[in-house]
Amino acid sequence: MVSITIDTQTLEVEAGSTVLQAAQRLGIDIPTFCYLKRLPALASCRMCLVEIEGLRRLQPSCATVVTDGMVVRTNTPLIEETRSSMLDMLLANHPLDCPICDKGGECELQNMVMAYGPRESRFRDEKRVFHSEDIRLSPVVIMNVNRCIQCQRCVRMCEEVVGAVALGTVEKGMDTAVTGFEGSLASCDQCGNCIEVCPVGALMSFPYRYKARPWDLVETDTVCPHCGTGCQLTVGRRKGEFMRVRSKWDQGLNRETLCVRGRFGLDFVSSLDRIKRPMIRRDGALIPVSWDEAGDYLRRRLSVVENKAAGGLASPRLPNEVLYQFQKLMRTVFRTNNIDCSTRWSTPFDILGPLVTSFYSRAPLYEVIGNDCVLIIGGNVTEENPVTEYMLRDSARRRHAALLMLSARPSRLDADARVVVRAPPAGEAASLAAVAAGLVAAADQTLLGNALADISAKIGRPGASTGKDGPDRLAAALNKGRSVTVLVSVELLRSPEARATLQQLNNLMRVLHLLGKNPAMQFLFDRANQMGAWDMGVLPAALPGLRAVTDDPARATLAGKWGAEIPSEPGAGLDAMLERCVGGEMGALYIAGADPLIAYPDRDFVTRALGSADLLIVQDTFLTDTAGLAEVVLPAAGYGEESGTFTNNEGRIQTVRKFREPAFEARGNLAIFDFVAALRNQALQPSMQGEVFAEISQLIPAYQGLTQHGLGADGAFTKAVPALSTDDFFVSPAAPKAADRLMLITGDCLFHNGYLSERSEILNTVADDPYVEMSAQDAAQLGLSDRDLVTVRSARGELTAKLKVNRHFPEGLVFVPENYRVLRLNTLMRRGEYPCPVDVRKAHAALEVPTVAGVAAGPESLR
Repeated sequence: MVSITIDTQTLEVEAGSTVLQAAQRLGIDIPTFCYLKRLPALASCRMCLVEIEGLRRLQPSCATVVTDGMVVRTNTPLIEETRSSMLDMLLANHPLDCPICDKGGECELQNMVMAYGPRESRFRDEKRVFHSEDIRLSPVVIMNVNRCIQCQRCVRMCEEVVGAVALGTVEKGMDTAVTGFEGSLASCDQCGNCIEVCPVGALMSFPYRYKARPWDLVETDTVCPHCGTGCQLTVGRRKGEFMRVRSKWDQGLNRETLCVRGRFGLDFVSSLDRIKRPMIRRDGALIPVSWDEAGDYLRRRLSVVENKAAGGLASPRLPNEVLYQFQKLMRTVFRTNNIDCSTRWSTPFDILGPLVTSFYSRAPLYEVIGNDCVLIIGGNVTEENPVTEYMLRDSARRRHAALLMLSARPSRLDADARVVVRAPPAGEAASLAAVAAGLVAAADQTLLGNALADISAKIGRPGASTGKDGPDRLAAALNKGRSVTVLVSVELLRSPEARATLQQLNNLMRVLHLLGKNPAMQFLFDRANQMGAWDMGVLPAALPGLRAVTDDPARATLAGKWGAEIPSEPGAGLDAMLERCVGGEMGALYIAGADPLIAYPDRDFVTRALGSADLLIVQDTFLTDTAGLAEVVLPAAGYGEESGTFTNNEGRIQTVRKFREPAFEARGNLAIFDFVAALRNQALQPSMQGEVFAEISQLIPAYQGLTQHGLGADGAFTKAVPALSTDDFFVSPAAPKAADRLMLITGDCLFHNGYLSERSEILNTVADDPYVEMSAQDAAQLGLSDRDLVTVRSARGELTAKLKVNRHFPEGLVFVPENYRVLRLNTLMRRGEYPCPVDVRKAHAALEVPTVAGVAAGPESLR
């Protein structure tokens, strides 16, 4: 620690701290333009100059490191004159168009001039003009170069944080201008972070342009619904109409950053594709009716199917309170444990439960990834969890953590990784086994005793990886680290080998624990509340708190609180429920907020199954494909229309706030559950959101002690509740055999994530057309070129889209994003088979190119 005195106040700070950081700790305001906390200091704007005793010249406080005994003054006449002169120079060429500038009212230059600026300018020359009109850099970013003050925040944010390098500078001196490549943003993520950090109106949001002023907006702080990172954002609306989203530099794990989905993808709340009234099926068609008519009809139909099994499926995008109440409704009113929260995979709870309770770190991601080594398994963080990627890049570049990648698909983080391993789909288990075996082989047996030696034979050591690095290098890097974090993509759960993969992940975590690496683990969920769905017990074999359904004391505690017995046998997951539908064994199938007809990996099977259910009830906000097959459709409040909480990937519980009223005749999800329970002559108590949260915090150990008022601006962390787990280690599966055909894999793309984002008009203007991605080698062998129209054919069906050739993509794989409804990707797939063998060939030239949600996509150059 070193001591510093600033304006007669003395404090001790850590060595390496800057004068600006020390002043901020004392609450002393030093103005800045180019400084951002998460960016390296640039010291170009000269607004933060201070006097330091013993130095002749003023020094930039953002880049001056504290020394012991340093004495600093921040408000002397010389400093005030210098700040005034700097602002006068900025205003010399700055267009005084504040009345029409979108930044008016929240412009940092305006604020600085009011606080520190000259009362009269000394400059009388004509103002420099770069362009007479604003430049449309992309569908969402528009630029007025004349307003730019050359702070370089946007350029540095794009390169250092986002990693896109879409912005740069041209010319020098007074002629320096920020721009994109040839006047466009060729490699841009369209995240709008450059807009957020711009202190003036140089970079602006085109969708928001000229729509409102800051003082016209009613703003609500809430949580993004698009992935599990859990970014906080602020929604602005004017006269009840959605206007924009922004982020705050001092709130949430994301601070001032958002991805394209978070910043521009919330306009789905205004989508016209709403379910306006309850509907029932008559003569093969859905007919709008009143709530009373729907209730009378549903009461009669429920009585008819009362003696048959029931099942429920809820979306992991719903708030905790809704998910908790849904599983309570199914278990107490419908008397069934046939409950699930995923349409894309089956969850092996017997392995997942001990893994989560033993190793899941419910702690800030920023702290977790500050460990020496961060191993990322599966998925593509760049496209699935973009803001998490920003934080990982920062951890690698500024905190020097060793990023280790084990995945089938390449991502932008590969460039910052120390070791990259390409594991074939379904080959992750074998790769993890090889890593664990490598760690065991390198361990000091004399110091650790026989614990590792006893398991080494059980782990096995098959080879299952390709690429420039292998499991041996992963093991060596992990062995060097003093602490290890493992981030796991839920993409791994798609595979029939998911159970084996989780077993080997469990093995690896235990080995790391025995080696004293203090391992931490978190999942990288691509749904906003997947962690909450698991915690709330929306699983066939798990009660709230991830306690097994067969746990008699846990079941008795809940039964006593709920006033109803809970079935003791584990229920059926979605896959088994659909089988029962096909077999004529399923009475009522209740689906809340999910669309399995689009997401389930076998469209033909799920169509037959849903059509075979005696009674299909769909409760949703939008008229999905699944709702189109329902017998009863209940319009539910959507995102932003009811309050609740999400639990993000970190285990952080955050408040999701209501910012608009439910549209048309939609009701809150909790109110609909009450409505359905009453039709069975039962009541769900409690039924109000705050009361349900209180019950959650009372009955779920990880949430005990939490209160809604205690969540604060950044949320609060749930607690890890260790559970007893066995010490059994599992034998590795054999290495996957090389496939003779191309293998189809899927996942999220950057611009779309599930069916909500496809209802965003803005995202549909920036998203790629539906595409098929493959390696340059495979494309050349098939005689295909980038942007060719190709047909992908499996044993079940085919689709047509444009080809995207990726020179970093592994050979033998074909990737098609799962998020384009127009492609109906799941028509190619067969349940229980992943990846899917396919053929790819050039399509007939006369075929029409699919577009995003039926709307023409933006130009390819903007990707």
